[in-house]
Amino acid sequence: MQKIKATNPAALSADLKAENIAQLRALFPELLTESANGVALNVNVLKQLVGDATITDTEEKYGLNWHGKRRARQLALTPSIGTLRPCPKESVDWDTTQNLMIEGDNLEVLKLLQKSYAGKVKLIYIDPPYNTGKDFVYPDNFQDNIKNYLELTGQVEGGRKISSNTEASGRFHTDWLNMMYPRLRLARNLLRENGVIFISIDDVEAANLRKVCDEIFGEENFIANVVWQKKYAPQNDATYFSDMHDHILVYAKLAKRTKNDEKGWNLDLLPRTGSQNDAYKNLDNDPRGIWKAGDLSVKTYSAKNDYAITTPGGRVVHPPESRCWVVSPERYAELVADNRIWFGTEGNNVPSLKRFLSEVQDGAVPVTWWTYQDCGHNQDAKKELKDLFADAEIDTIFDTPKPVKLITRMLQLATKSDPNALVMDFFAGSGTTGQAVYEMNLTDEGRRRCILVQLPEPIEGDAQTIAELTKERLRRAAKKIKEETPMFAGDTGFRVFKLDTSNIRAWNPDRDNLEKTLLDHEEHILPGRTEADIVYELLLKLGLDLCVPIETRAITTEHTESTENIKSAAINSVCSVSSVVKKEVHAIGGGVLLACLSERIAAIEVEALAQGIVAWRKELAPAGDTTCVFRDSAFENDIAKSNLAAILEQYGIANVRSL
Repeated sequence: MQKIKATNPAALSADLKAENIAQLRALFPELLTESANGVALNVNVLKQLVGDATITDTEEKYGLNWHGKRRARQLALTPSIGTLRPCPKESVDWDTTQNLMIEGDNLEVLKLLQKSYAGKVKLIYIDPPYNTGKDFVYPDNFQDNIKNYLELTGQVEGGRKISSNTEASGRFHTDWLNMMYPRLRLARNLLRENGVIFISIDDVEAANLRKVCDEIFGEENFIANVVWQKKYAPQNDATYFSDMHDHILVYAKLAKRTKNDEKGWNLDLLPRTGSQNDAYKNLDNDPRGIWKAGDLSVKTYSAKNDYAITTPGGRVVHPPESRCWVVSPERYAELVADNRIWFGTEGNNVPSLKRFLSEVQDGAVPVTWWTYQDCGHNQDAKKELKDLFADAEIDTIFDTPKPVKLITRMLQLATKSDPNALVMDFFAGSGTTGQAVYEMNLTDEGRRRCILVQLPEPIEGDAQTIAELTKERLRRAAKKIKEETPMFAGDTGFRVFKLDTSNIRAWNPDRDNLEKTLLDHEEHILPGRTEADIVYELLLKLGLDLCVPIETRAITTEHTESTENIKSAAINSVCSVSSVVKKEVHAIGGGVLLACLSERIAAIEVEALAQGIVAWRKELAPAGDTTCVFRDSAFENDIAKSNLAAILEQYGIANVRSL
């Protein structure tokens, strides 16, 4: 039976560095060699493979560089030894919901989600903190980011640490880039091959963010720089120009190389509005339905298509100067015969091509200018918060909240044809993305899921945190939907998890008292941690969905205790008393993972417990191999542990682990 220690790969988040090395080894095994520090990359071989001409001086190569970039890249590759602890009491519909609200530093959370959600997210939207020069609440500690997070949020001694990020600091752009870079690298791993990310940003860092995203997602996967009109009225007291817009950068995990490419992100068209359809008429009662006139000429000149046309009224017309007709004379004759050329009601206008609405693609191609009429503005967003929180003025806490209509536009473009998509926002803020997902599912009866992540950032002058407001907004938005549409049976719940240190105790010896250290580490699970805490850490570390079904069954075993019984004549004798004991076993994912985290397993109980697990696994009939996990300190002795592992292996359960 293999013991899972705090440093064991099974206790860590995904090791992205090891995965990169494995991919290099599969493609170019000759690149890798051995060194005193382990596997090393042979740069000379790399040069030979790609040709020396493509290797440039590192100080002169094209790209965006800043102090700390190498450290930020390494930070993204460093596995997390943290965990996410379940909080059913703060959740809504815990037993049935598929949505997640995770409270914690999003860098660590993104690392922890790598095994379970890599390549599964269809749409990511983030509204990161703009670089305004105010205090900065994401100071990553390279040595121990979990400790940094707990100090930042006042959960351990040390207090709240907030670093200043003023323009005079000399690190104004550097600090912001060091915060964003590792998070975007980890976010890309979570996207599906046909996934897409939308990122809100203002003018201060738009150019830098574009360069960073070009590097992380690939310049060829840039889709658009959308300009959103975030205000409806100008500020007349502005020093120069009144700031009316934000940028939304759009990158695909894999952009289509051609329009008909089967791979890559498939853009969903927007619904056609009434104003767009108003241009379609049926002036000649064509049986094919309404149509609108399109230009018959084109700029690309062709002598063959430069010919005279005689209208039904007898007027001779030519293409406009330096242009020609879009069709050849032969094709023009076919279009006239098919009643597809329009000369106006009098029959003497310049000819135009009839384009029927029935033949136009079902939807409108989006433009890169998003007006407040179509996508809302900041004041709309504040009003939405005010409507939900009539008893509290939380709209003043968020300077530039995003309206539901804005996120709905992104959901329409990325998930309209995929109503079961997984949506993520790891700068959740006021929780707009969660509410937008609820409302989109209400509109089209979809089953979209969302994962929201928010730092429990303290609110000045308030006992609450931003994460508390995020959760409360979700609760109130769900209640509003159910009150207004009581027949709606969609998922408006969410499971709450909170970032914390691993449940598995790390080896941290007190060199002045090694005996005490050894006794303290006899139990590998931290005190105060529940079975649920351990089960969900297992889910994360084994790559299972945090909303996967979990069944619990009590397996009956026989337990024998020795007791001293004083009989008559003061004769002492020891007799065995046998009793029935039930051990709880958790089956996760239909039997992919079986966990018995009982605090005591006696030697006499081993066979009954093992047989019960084997019988239940046979009943569940999981599709793949089963992993069984036990608490290491629970076993009466090593013989009990070995016997249990042997019985399970005899019946085909070879992956047996202990914590």
